[in-house]
Amino acid sequence: MRFTQFAFVLAIAALVVGLSACDQMQRLLLPTSPQMEGLSGEISIGLVYPATGRLASVGMEMESGFELAREEINNSQLGNTKLEFITEDSRGNAEGTVGAFNKLIGQDGVSIILGPATSNAAEAAFPIAQQNGVVAISSTAAARGLSAIGDFIFRTSLTTDMLILSGIKATQAKLGYQKVAIIYDETDLFSADGAEVIGAVLTANGVEILTTETFQSGDADFSEQLTRIKESNPDAVFVSALPPDKPEILIQAHQLNIPDSVPFIINTLTITDVQAAGDAAEGTIAFTNWVNTADTPGNQAFIQNYSAKYGIDPNTWAAQSYASVYILAKAIADAQSVDATAIRDALANITDFDTVLGQFSFNTVGDAVYDPVILIVKNGELQVFE
Repeated sequence: MRFTQFAFVLAIAALVVGLSACDQMQRLLLPTSPQMEGLSGEISIGLVYPATGRLASVGMEMESGFELAREEINNSQLGNTKLEFITEDSRGNAEGTVGAFNKLIGQDGVSIILGPATSNAAEAAFPIAQQNGVVAISSTAAARGLSAIGDFIFRTSLTTDMLILSGIKATQAKLGYQKVAIIYDETDLFSADGAEVIGAVLTANGVEILTTETFQSGDADFSEQLTRIKESNPDAVFVSALPPDKPEILIQAHQLNIPDSVPFIINTLTITDVQAAGDAAEGTIAFTNWVNTADTPGNQAFIQNYSAKYGIDPNTWAAQSYASVYILAKAIADAQSVDATAIRDALANITDFDTVLGQFSFNTVGDAVYDPVILIVKNGELQVFE
């Protein structure tokens, strides 16, 4: 790590002091930012996301969230200490991610990596970080069990079981579905894990699964699977897939005239997906991590600053990545060190930290704990499901 260390004094301080009395004002404040007084130099952090490949659009949104948070934290500093990113392209696959982790650790000497994006990539690369005593924090990988790879591994995305359990409980109570169909990507860890959780939770709640259909990442034609789903006459359809496939599944379901009375329920859905699917997304329900209307601390300031910087509204990938940088900065401040072991221990002790995602904690294996969100598409917008 490129780092010049003098006396190291860290304290958490608010960017704006004395304006917390009013809830409305609190929502407009930036998140709490660490002041790295007494430190001179750069703290280098590896950044691994898909800048190219099938998931490049997700990577762009992640990078934007990371970068906005870095700028805000750096601009808040009273001294010369700055967070700096060393960026590597994972290419959206396991091989590219492993190469990125090896390069950042072996050549650049980083002790902290933010990334990767997908569960497949995390499953391949997290053991490398663990073996080298490097802290790795993924803002988006959500399959169960990945943080249990080791004590240097953390995730700020809610895991599939956290999202799905509460989501099914709420939607079944409201919609009353008793027979459903499932379609998922059998080659993607997140998608397959999500489908497994969906099936288990539905079965435990007495819901009949009429058919389970599969496809593979990159497939363009879902008509056979969706036709079988339509013929099974379900009350609802559950989809577990990566971002590129979700809009196309919704579009093709609409073209096959699957009735509007049969809602599609998806693990995570962004406004980008909704816009890509157009009218076919109307009525779709999503289990996810973040919503732009939330009153979480700093959320509205984040949205305003993101929109001003990038000319578009943020989505959940950007919000989760933005929050991750603040969570990491808090750990560095709490640790009063840039040593990976000290940061690991500080991360493990984070409890009820205010972020744009809500009050954030890590559980005993390094998985995120905060309140999930259920959304529904109405008039082309993602709104809270009620």
